[in-house]
Amino acid sequence: MKLVFSVLAIASLCAAPVWAQSDRSANSETRVLLPEPAMLGAHMAKGVKAAKPNTGVKLLTYHNGELRISTSEVHAIFWGTSWGSPSFAGDKITGIDSFYGAVSNTSYLGTNTEYTDASGTHVSPSTLYQGHVVDLSAAPRRAPQTSAILDEVCAQFPNPTPGAYYPVYVDAPRGHAGYCAWHSWGSCPNGTQIQFGFFFNLDGDPGCDPQDSSGLHSQGLAALANVTGHELSEMLTDPRGTGWFDSSGAENADKCAWTFGGSLLNFGGKTGQWKIQGNWSNAAHGSNSGYTDADAGFVRGCIDGTN
Repeated sequence: MKLVFSVLAIASLCAAPVWAQSDRSANSETRVLLPEPAMLGAHMAKGVKAAKPNTGVKLLTYHNGELRISTSEVHAIFWGTSWGSPSFAGDKITGIDSFYGAVSNTSYLGTNTEYTDASGTHVSPSTLYQGHVVDLSAAPRRAPQTSAILDEVCAQFPNPTPGAYYPVYVDAPRGHAGYCAWHSWGSCPNGTQIQFGFFFNLDGDPGCDPQDSSGLHSQGLAALANVTGHELSEMLTDPRGTGWFDSSGAENADKCAWTFGGSLLNFGGKTGQWKIQGNWSNAAHGSNSGYTDADAGFVRGCIDGTN
């Protein structure tokens, strides 16, 4: 969900983008200029109250902004000195490659397609994974500013693909931060606008652990895969803070955080199975289908593509 502020972007071709943000928690229309890109869709750790509003059912509504309605390119970045160590990297880089390489057009990403823009065009379930880069320079050891992650993306991709998504996986643990991951958007110095994400190292982190008991992945990879699905879904349905979210500021994945449909998702058999939380569906809630989200008062509306 949005942390304090949401974004209404002012497009700019200058090197330093300008951000106009509004206070969603107060449902305010007041715009306050801030130097930082907004932290959107933060996947809060288990037990953090802001993880999911527990105030009854609020449907997602559209806020007239851009959605990802065509194939989204994805370029991953693994940042930090520890990524050069095979014992640290383990199955995480290859596993995240497999996740992004197989998720396109799956029933899981199909959970996002009921949401449309003003023309009625549906969010696309299509992604195109373009591989990863590894940056072995020192990554931030504490929760970074969003601008630091944007700067890293622009340094690694000085001529990025317009509108592409650049998730950044650091080697630093979460520590005392209340979230596991987030997504955002911004402009590189050449004026190209992009989406980007941030992910802590979640090895041994009980607050960000989906408790995948399948044995198919390491605990650290299973945790990253779950929050990866969360941020990817929100990047598609609310890429710039003016897409689909409810009156509390919660995006579709926020509303189903830490709830699971009971089945491992196998992405059409193209890769290993994954324990990934579902996403909120207005349509499923309206038809009393999907699985139950106990934190929202035992109402139905979460779907993961298998229900």
